[in-house]
Amino acid sequence: MIDVIDRAIINRLQEGFPICDRPYLTVAKQLGISEGDLIGRLEAMIDAKQLSRFGPMYHAERLGGGLSLCAMSIPEGDFEQVAEQVNRFPEVAHNYARDHRLNMWFVLATETQVRMGEVLNEIEKTTGYPVYDMPKQEEFFVGLKFEV
Repeated sequence: MIDVIDRAIINRLQEGFPICDRPYLTVAKQLGISEGDLIGRLEAMIDAKQLSRFGPMYHAERLGGGLSLCAMSIPEGDFEQVAEQVNRFPEVAHNYARDHRLNMWFVLATETQVRMGEVLNEIEKTTGYPVYDMPKQEEFFVGLKFEV
């Protein structure tokens, strides 16, 4: 269960993460907790799957990598198994279900453009289902914060 401090951590970190020598310490002081407590609570929320990840977001393609939105059409009976298979790839940023013929969507980010094709092929080979690759053509920034 998320307590008041965990809620404060989530809400604060959605505003951004400071760029300084000790960013965790800076945030911890703002929240009135210790640096170790902040790091421990983040790790616990990730372990409990209350947070799917905590880390920076990079422009993979500007760094020579690949970034794409991908979709798959998975029969309901296979969905959980295929989701687990897809999520085992470290290049998969997040994966979610949609009420659509293409019912599994995920973001794929790779270190190189070549690796993008390799991972797509590996996912298809592992799951037995085709992946629809929809690379970004234009970027838009929409600020979004969920108060918890």
